[in-house]
Amino acid sequence: MNESLRQVVHLVFGLGIAGFVLLFDRDLTLPVLMLALFVGFILSDAVTRGYTVPVISAVLVSLERRDAAPGRGTLFFALGALFCLVFFPKEVAFIGLVVLSLLDSVTTLVGVRFGRTRIYNHKSLEGTLAGVAVTAAALCLLVPPAIAFVTAAVTALAELVSPVDDNLVVPVVACLVLTVLL
Repeated sequence: MNESLRQVVHLVFGLGIAGFVLLFDRDLTLPVLMLALFVGFILSDAVTRGYTVPVISAVLVSLERRDAAPGRGTLFFALGALFCLVFFPKEVAFIGLVVLSLLDSVTTLVGVRFGRTRIYNHKSLEGTLAGVAVTAAALCLLVPPAIAFVTAAVTALAELVSPVDDNLVVPVVACLVLTVLL
């Protein structure tokens, strides 16, 4: 498994899902996310049972972490997106998914390459600070700078300390912070 490639895929598909949520009506995005989640669970179960699913099995082999359930991160991303879209306004859900896409990818990419100072859960100070900086800078295009920085910092802290998969936690925390601050 190539962690850098995995994170680039996470970033690209995450921003694609965020864009989909922003561009299309909730009446379309909710069923599409539900369908993706349903099909994802079926494919994950099939691979877990030893079936080879054309294309999917090869992608999972090259992108999935060892000892992880097949497609687990992708399924959690879709579930986090679905939760945010159901419980928050679509514009807030969009920003929450942008935060997840950027923060998670940047912290891992920088942490793996340049991380020297481990701070918690095998995560690095360098990766966390880079994730906050890049995410806050990008969010400045969408919200006022103070709100961008607070959202990036709080979600980075949540990602750092959460015992739950960050694909579930980060978008929800981002949406909660944005709901309070906007």
